[in-house]
Amino acid sequence: MRQLQAQWNDPAEDGQVGVLVIGYLLISLLVVTVVLAVSAVYIEHKKLLSAADGAALAAADNYSIPVGTGGAGATTPLPVLQDSGVEESTAGYLAATGADARFEQLTIDPATGAPDGRTARVVLTAVARPPIGNFLVPAGIPITVQADARAELTR
Repeated sequence: MRQLQAQWNDPAEDGQVGVLVIGYLLISLLVVTVVLAVSAVYIEHKKLLSAADGAALAAADNYSIPVGTGGAGATTPLPVLQDSGVEESTAGYLAATGADARFEQLTIDPATGAPDGRTARVVLTAVARPPIGNFLVPAGIPITVQADARAELTR
């Protein structure tokens, strides 16, 4: 019994548990910091995607129907979108919703337009800043989203 009691009271091993506790605490704080930063960037990406979806829908509603297109066999007119109209609708939607105040360095990408004449493609870029660790990425993390909306005529 005295030998067992002597092992528990060994002065050479005093304080070893404190080092382990501090190490595990630092690792836990690092994991929490990384999870918070990734979550913040993900949420900012989803917010920007929501703004791009709304802008694409607004741009898809800004179509024109060419008069006199089609021949004797054409029965349904098709809506036509222009690149400049998509860009203008996107800028108007973002200004109307106050997106410039919600997103840092918000820009409309040059890829925004109507690639096939019937689909409005909106590409937005912005910068996300994680709440903890701004000193690691002082310029922020750039995020880019793309949303498409198709103009359709139905009865």
